Amino acid sequence: MTDSRHVPVMLQRCLDLLAPALERPGAVVVDCTLGLGGHSEALLTRFPEARLVALDRDKEALRLSGERLAPFGDRATLVHAVYDELPDVLDRLAVPRVQGVLFDLGVSSMQLDEADRGFAYAQDAPLDMRMDQSTGISAAEVLNTYPPGELVRLLRAYGEEKQAKRIVAAVVREREKEPFTNSARLVELIRDALPQAAKRTGGNPAKRTFQALRIEVNGELAVLERAIPAAVKALDVGGRIAVLSYHSLEDRLVKQVFAAGAATTAPPGLPVVPERYQPRLKLLTRGAELPTEEEIAENRRAAPARLRGAERVRKDVE
Repeated sequence: MTDSRHVPVMLQRCLDLLAPALERPGAVVVDCTLGLGGHSEALLTRFPEARLVALDRDKEALRLSGERLAPFGDRATLVHAVYDELPDVLDRLAVPRVQGVLFDLGVSSMQLDEADRGFAYAQDAPLDMRMDQSTGISAAEVLNTYPPGELVRLLRAYGEEKQAKRIVAAVVREREKEPFTNSARLVELIRDALPQAAKRTGGNPAKRTFQALRIEVNGELAVLERAIPAAVKALDVGGRIAVLSYHSLEDRLVKQVFAAGAATTAPPGLPVVPERYQPRLKLLTRGAELPTEEEIAENRRAAPARLRGAERVRKDVE
């Protein structure tokens, strides 16, 4: 459970960012992306007075992290939910405001390491990619049923794939012969479809297509668009939020929400800015912070991570 695959990303920095808000007695911290519970375990250990609410849509992750967090007893409440459901979860638990929120976005180590989930392009597996396997459509269904134009849009928007048209043309040709079911066939098709120059840069040539399919299957960006503002709204004054994202689309969304919260909404030219126009957030990171070279050497999955933090400095004016 503690091998290198499951080292929580930028753990120390996340704890330090949240610390001023979580050292208060009775503080509640929400881990919106529980995964295998590495960040949660560290939060409960470092802040012995804090109570944890942790969310995950993956039932297997909840089971495994439940075992890991069992020693903390009722200080940890684990909930099967997607992170945009945070307001409902807090309502049900009668928690009006929280002091800390942590998001560690992207795919958990467990999902990547379990071949039969179909997230990883390095091993053959069913093309599933659902984080919650009890609901929604699989990656295979997306590949086999979406119109070509929609697939091209997906690969460009979510995978930032420059060769989207070539890949989709090959997918459409192949799916007419036989529907896609497994990842190896898709990886091979992408390799064959790409020009030589495109294969020489940026790691595995299938990486961007797999990312796009995963985001689509799990509705990740739509969920995040709702979740980050909801988390900011749930924060108490003095409360802090830390968000780890792993690609530019996620990071851009987080940056926009934080920047809007940290800006004044006053009309220009007011001699004194009334309270209701003052910023609600103070940014805690200059831009996005990156993992250190040492951390990347220890944990290669930290390489693309981008960390942003903010503190709630003012209530919403009703």
